[in-house]
Amino acid sequence: MTSHLELLVSGPADARPVLILHGGGGPSTVAPIAQHFTAGTHTLLPTHPGWNGTPRPADCTRISDLAALYLRLLRDQNLSDVLVIGSSLGGWIGAEMAAADTERRISQLALIDPVGIHVEEEPVQDFFALDARGVAEHAYHDPDRFYVDPATLPAERIAAVQANMRALRLFSGGPAMSDPTLRRRLATVTVPTLVLWGESDRIATPAYGKHYAAAIPNARFELIDRAGHLPHLEQPAPTFARLDAFAARQQHR
Repeated sequence: MTSHLELLVSGPADARPVLILHGGGGPSTVAPIAQHFTAGTHTLLPTHPGWNGTPRPADCTRISDLAALYLRLLRDQNLSDVLVIGSSLGGWIGAEMAAADTERRISQLALIDPVGIHVEEEPVQDFFALDARGVAEHAYHDPDRFYVDPATLPAERIAAVQANMRALRLFSGGPAMSDPTLRRRLATVTVPTLVLWGESDRIATPAYGKHYAAAIPNARFELIDRAGHLPHLEQPAPTFARLDAFAARQQHR
């Protein structure tokens, strides 16, 4: 059942459904994407169990569990022709969903700097070894714009961030942020896929991203200039333009 999910739903109920999946930073990191799509689509923005203080069932501990949960959500709400957009860890969840979507409810997949595959020559940065300045330096093209000194944050905000990081470590399996089986399973994904990547991402490099796109038979890889791991925050206009053009191709089929 998916009744325990914290889910923000917006946009016309009879419009095309768009499921937006956040990364380790929580739903606020993808809220601009949801806001962008709200006007013309039926937008669903869940908070992953364990993030932002939401309850996590004891048997929900892996990315595949989250993927199964969201596929059940699509089934429970009888949604089809779904565009799934995932950022970072959310991209990993989306990729797992597409690989397991036997009911073919997903019609398009957009992955924004996803993690989840193992690439020997391009390992994902050990996110948990970075301090706040290190995260900013690795995640953003313009780190000074996004760096927040933890000393300036209230205690409750620091506690919330730490709780989210514990959830991220649990579901991702730790520093590697990968499932060694995912890369080969992506060969079964048949839906059109857009893989967007920030050119300055040092959490997962563009070279890693090209391996990701190459693993999916019907994927297109596109770079976003002057952006890092979250291009929709640093360069929203070109990011949304690519997403809009991609979504429009489904409408014209």
